[in-house]
Amino acid sequence: MLNNKTILITGGTGSFGRAFVGYLFQHYPQVKRVVIFSRDEQKQFQMATTFSSKAYAIKYMLGDVRDKESLQKAMRGIDIVIHAAAMKHLPASEQNPMECVKTNILGAQNVIDVALEQEVKQVVALSTDKSVHPLNVYGASKLLLEKLFLFADAQKMEQEIQFSVVRYGNIFGSKGSVVPFFINKKEEGVLPITHPEMTRFSITLQESIALVMFALQKGWGGEIVIPQAPSYRILDVAKAVAPEATIERVGLRQGEKIDEVLFSALESYNTVKREGYYVICPSEGLWDKEQYIEKTDAKPVEQGVAYDSKHNPLFLSVDEIRRLVKHEQLG
Repeated sequence: MLNNKTILITGGTGSFGRAFVGYLFQHYPQVKRVVIFSRDEQKQFQMATTFSSKAYAIKYMLGDVRDKESLQKAMRGIDIVIHAAAMKHLPASEQNPMECVKTNILGAQNVIDVALEQEVKQVVALSTDKSVHPLNVYGASKLLLEKLFLFADAQKMEQEIQFSVVRYGNIFGSKGSVVPFFINKKEEGVLPITHPEMTRFSITLQESIALVMFALQKGWGGEIVIPQAPSYRILDVAKAVAPEATIERVGLRQGEKIDEVLFSALESYNTVKREGYYVICPSEGLWDKEQYIEKTDAKPVEQGVAYDSKHNPLFLSVDEIRRLVKHEQLG
């Protein structure tokens, strides 16, 4: 599907971007060109030591999604855009809300505008469970990103382009997440816990790639695709990483939830289940849930019921978390 295609990844030097590039070159060796668009030259330099422009069909471009002109240069001749660029750390977003708005909201609109202008065929944006009932700046900015992308697809008229969104929880072991934090802290013998009842959804990096590929291969445009993912309890992560450590409760950070939600009770009315994923169909747009069910093997979910990390029927055990830590080579 991606052979002979040109692909742009915004924020392409991040954890997802690097893993997705590796996946592309392994499974689609005839990909025409991959463009890495990001604003950190040092990360581009480091990534080029693994994926050099001499050995791979890859191009590195410095730029910022806030700057429409740099996006216009990067998106010329592009078939597919994966929009992964984001300001995502909660404390930084809370302390610098306008910076978050500029990157996550205005930057998203720039991606949409330039994709339409350059006649890109498909755009997939990465979102987060924090966009559902957001309590923080980051979650609110991602909610607006989702709205912008869905509106763009509904208003595209006759232009042959698809705008889709994937929404998922924490990537297990990603930089800045709880697992590497606990690993770094275990030698001290004390693990800081924000709240003992906290739960989170979790997917692996490879599962996040599979989610994006599902959106690319089977997306209609205008939908939000969500993985059926396990949850974990924060105390189980602590037991898995450092069973002998003392737990110190430090309290919730500003804007932090005890549990997360991947789709809300209201969204359930437009949500279906298909091939291990949930798809939120557009309430207004070029198609609806009934048409999607008719033309696919999708089944509607129970109406009025949210999909949250606390009541998720699938939880990772302490042993499963340990195996994931080992598999992801985190400890």
